[in-house]
Amino acid sequence: MTIALFSSQKYDQASFDACLLNYTGISISHFEQALNEQSALLCQGFNAVCVFVNDVVNEAVIKHIAALGVTSILLRCAGFNNVDLAAAKAHNIKVCRVPAYSPEAVAEHCIALMLTLNRKTHKAYNRIREDNFDLNGLLGFNLFKKTIGIIGCGKIGLALINILNGFGANVLVCDPYAEQGEYTLCDLDTLLSQSDVISLHCPLNDQTHHLINEHAFAKMKQGAMLINTSRGALIDSKACIIALKNKQLGYLGLDVYEQESELFFKNRSDEIMQDDVFSRLVSFPNVLVTGHQGFFTKEALSEIAQTTIQNAHEIANQLPLRNEVK
Repeated sequence: MTIALFSSQKYDQASFDACLLNYTGISISHFEQALNEQSALLCQGFNAVCVFVNDVVNEAVIKHIAALGVTSILLRCAGFNNVDLAAAKAHNIKVCRVPAYSPEAVAEHCIALMLTLNRKTHKAYNRIREDNFDLNGLLGFNLFKKTIGIIGCGKIGLALINILNGFGANVLVCDPYAEQGEYTLCDLDTLLSQSDVISLHCPLNDQTHHLINEHAFAKMKQGAMLINTSRGALIDSKACIIALKNKQLGYLGLDVYEQESELFFKNRSDEIMQDDVFSRLVSFPNVLVTGHQGFFTKEALSEIAQTTIQNAHEIANQLPLRNEVK
């Protein structure tokens, strides 16, 4: 199998090259470009494409790559909202994903966002470097006995709950598929109204698009904290700005952003920011944004490469596909 890996970074090449040593018959060519309608021509001569969260795999792209001989789409992530599954099926293209790649990595990043926003360690770091030891403006709160709402209780949500239970927090969970556990199941309105901190861990689909909108913000406790390490479009960014301006939302931690495909994973320090919504979001002193790095640990990169190549191996050898998306 020959694979065209799009949106490739140096760390992708290193992790995939290391994993390929254990396989024969599979080769990978790395492309820095994202897969989209303009770059689809690069798929000429490949059996499969390997894509990440911001690659465009819509009907037009699938039709194009199918005509070039591509028969497989390998997602090196858990989410598949950027793939038109109906179009893939129509063109007999198999789609496989990485359903779990160290959920603890993302859960721990959630905690990092919560604690940094709360205890303002990023601001303290800058102060100390300037010999400013004033504590005013750095006041935080205990997570102990606070109510933390988790929307979506998959592997990442469960990993986060395990950590929060260690903090002694009161955990609420909203997920129609969740079973009883070391948390309290409730509906969305109850979670929004009772939570001091809300963390999003659900997939992006028609039902969850802009799940956190102006109506959801209005139901939250005034001054609540919102964390999103899942998918950017779960939050209505413009409604979020209004909630921050009127102080309904007290803290915002983002590792994802609705229009991140135009921003993330590249050094844009020499460019003029064209996204006015993003610029306004990061201008608030109580907002912390990281560039989709929640997954970014050694363990997670290794697991992503291993599972992706194993998916390719199964397809190439006509074995049962454990991670197929239908």
